[in-house]
This record gives sequence, structure tokens and C-alpha cells, in this order.
Amino acid sequence: MKERAKQLKRDIPAVFMALKDRDTPILAKVLAWFTVAYALSPIDLIPDVVPVLGYLDDLLILPALVTITLKLIPKDVMERCRVRAEALEKDDETGKWYYSIPILLVWVLLVYVIVKALC
Repeated sequence: MKERAKQLKRDIPAVFMALKDRDTPILAKVLAWFTVAYALSPIDLIPDVVPVLGYLDDLLILPALVTITLKLIPKDVMERCRVRAEALEKDDETGKWYYSIPILLVWVLLVYVIVKALC
């Protein structure tokens, strides 16, 4: 299970890079966008405060999304993206916090719309 978690941690940046590859099919790109957005989103489908079920999305939903996305991306494209992701990770050890900016902007906009609708 630990090895699968490590592999998942390596695959998510590679899936993000596959989005930019022109050899990636459209369906794979759409699912990859959804997968990356879900992985970076601070909001889970099932909140973590719900006992047991709260971690279900981290243990089942996200790995399932990554697995399905990986099956749709051609193997040669995925290998190129994994190599690039590993090289990028070695070059930039500060983290990938900037990948979450678009997700945070969407959530801020959503909260703004809800607050505006309620007031």
C-alpha cells in the first residue's frame, strides 16, 4: 500500500504534464484535468471529518481517477511525462504550491457567488 501511495504521488505531476503533450487524446486530457483538479482541491467529495468515510476519497477515489486516466494516456507519452516530472521534482524541491492557484481561485469565486446570493 505504501508503494502504491508513492507511485500515486509520482503519477499526479506526470498526469499534469500529459495535459500539455499534444499526443495525449482529448478524452484523457479531460479526465486528467478533472483528476489534477480533484487532487489539488482543498475540498474533498467526502469531508475528512466524517469518521472512516472521510478518508475514503483519498484511498479509493483519487487512485481510481489516476488509474483510469493512466489507462487512457498512451504508454510512450506517460513515460516521457514521468521522466520530465522526476527531473522537475529534482530541480525544484521547494514544492508545487503554485499548481493549486487556479483551484483556489475557483473556490474563492464560488464562495463569493454564494455569499453574494445569500446577502
